[in-house]
Amino acid sequence: MIQFRSLALARGARVLFEQASLQLHPGWRVGVIGANGSGKSSLFALLRGELHAEQGTCELPAAWRIASVAQETPPLPSSAIDYVMDGDVELRALERELATAEERHDGHRIGELHASLDAIGGYGARARVAALMAGLGFSNADLSRPVAEFSGGWRMRLNLAQALASRADLLLLDEPTNHLDLDAIVWLERWLFASTATLLLVSHDRDFLDATTSHTLQVADGRLKLYTGNYSAFEVQRAAQLAVQQAMFEKQQRQIAHLNSFIERFRAQATKARQAQSRIKALGRMELTAAAHVDTPFDFEFPEPARAPDPVITIEDASVGYGDTPILSGVQLPLRAGSRIGLLGPNGAGKSTLVKVLAGELAPQHGRRVEGQGVQLGYFAQHQLEQLRPNDTPLQHLARLDPTAREQQLRDYLGGFDFGGAMADAIVGRFSGGEKSRLVLAMLVRSRPNLLLLDEPTNHLDLEMRHALTRALAEYAGALVLVSHDRALLRAVCDTFMLVVDGRVQPFDGDLDDYVAWLAQRRASAANTAAPVAAGRTERQAARDAAAAERQAKLARRRPLVKESEKLDRQLERLRAESATLEAQLADPSLYAANDPARIQALSKRQGEVSAAISAAEERWLEVHLELEDIGAA
Repeated sequence: MIQFRSLALARGARVLFEQASLQLHPGWRVGVIGANGSGKSSLFALLRGELHAEQGTCELPAAWRIASVAQETPPLPSSAIDYVMDGDVELRALERELATAEERHDGHRIGELHASLDAIGGYGARARVAALMAGLGFSNADLSRPVAEFSGGWRMRLNLAQALASRADLLLLDEPTNHLDLDAIVWLERWLFASTATLLLVSHDRDFLDATTSHTLQVADGRLKLYTGNYSAFEVQRAAQLAVQQAMFEKQQRQIAHLNSFIERFRAQATKARQAQSRIKALGRMELTAAAHVDTPFDFEFPEPARAPDPVITIEDASVGYGDTPILSGVQLPLRAGSRIGLLGPNGAGKSTLVKVLAGELAPQHGRRVEGQGVQLGYFAQHQLEQLRPNDTPLQHLARLDPTAREQQLRDYLGGFDFGGAMADAIVGRFSGGEKSRLVLAMLVRSRPNLLLLDEPTNHLDLEMRHALTRALAEYAGALVLVSHDRALLRAVCDTFMLVVDGRVQPFDGDLDDYVAWLAQRRASAANTAAPVAAGRTERQAARDAAAAERQAKLARRRPLVKESEKLDRQLERLRAESATLEAQLADPSLYAANDPARIQALSKRQGEVSAAISAAEERWLEVHLELEDIGAA
């Protein structure tokens, strides 16, 4: 297991977290959450041995193989599949040893090495890696292409594939979905859920976290706090804790007010001076409980548009593309006032190209684009981050956009996007990708658009900012077209979906769950028609038969465990709800004012029983899921 004992970690003079003591058990899938800069990436560097703790210890099994996604990909001449297979260090070492043994004609060693290769599934490694790369969106032709020919985003996919192919005991994934389309994200969810590796995952995609994690590790306020359950479960537990914390805070404030009142009344009276001094000391010793509050730094909304043209923009019988090559043909898209459209489709299908046509940045090759009178366009795309002036401040950017506004008004507005204090006067060129995205969004909101075109607006944004953006867009009154792989955002914001695929744009009659099913069906069809990658037909048929038999055996073992897991989930949900209710009752001052010791004792006793029941259920839940993960996916 991974064990932290009184751990403190710092970067330079800044302490990221301290007094961290917790255990992460083998097979756990842990979502690591926290604001940008809170220390998530530094925690990964500590686990990789690249950083050392300031205090305490970080212990993990010495024999564990650790894999993470490399941030750089050299322009290698080797093929993509060979690059990915290099992630399996043990396999490559055995292959090198085998080549040396064959050169020396060492028959005994050759036999040993073949046995070792068979034990780790080395003979099927190439087929496994090919299937893995197909899941991440690589075509059969891509497998033999040199690494140097791939673009930056596809090289990051190669690095992710290399980490997944490593057969690691501990997998550290930092924002693995950044360069993936929704099809690849859904495939990765399933792969991670079936993996037996211990997983630590940093992601700002709540749906992805919900689908892949069993625990949540929050990095906040200089502390590490571990929660049982995925991100949605974390939100429920944290909300309950904040409610109890607020009740404790209010109770303590009444105690403080009472002490202060006594001190002020009797400080000057000789007969009461000693009692007043004792209360002053008690007040000084009291550790103030922080008031519970929604601690997101972001608070903004889109103002009501001044005008609402209808139709807003119409695309009529258009072909769009670059040069003489059309990407989309026969596009008919009337965009009406109040429309809230999400564009769905694989990467490279033409979603961003269509948005550029809507924005007027790209003219149709054929057909026409008609813009309604009074359209005030708000367009967000990643290339706009590069158009920010690197030597100017957020305040200067806003002042140019709204020259009549008072400086304090602009500062207050920037504060809603977490550009408070010195950040409003900082040079933009030093900002992170997330900070630049927030500034572009702040400028976009300030322009009071009646049409929003958003192309992947959540890239680089953390969970808190994504939540604030989702809330603001849900209340936005204008027309909206959104491209995003953040399903929580699409689900909350869009009323209708358009499918961009195979050179066409057409309405999609369904929701996101239907789209995920459509992707699975499309992937299955492509797999059925694709050329084989592995050996001949007879060998493949035998492998399929063996795999089918193995799946049936797994199903027989999995079914009772799955049922027990579902029962434990329901039991834990009920127990945690009762625990939260009991904590709130025990924190209520009216309970103690009623002077009913028997009720207090009964509630305390029941709280202990519920806590013990939760511990027992969680322990059994862990045992069941470890068994399920040992069995693997059926």
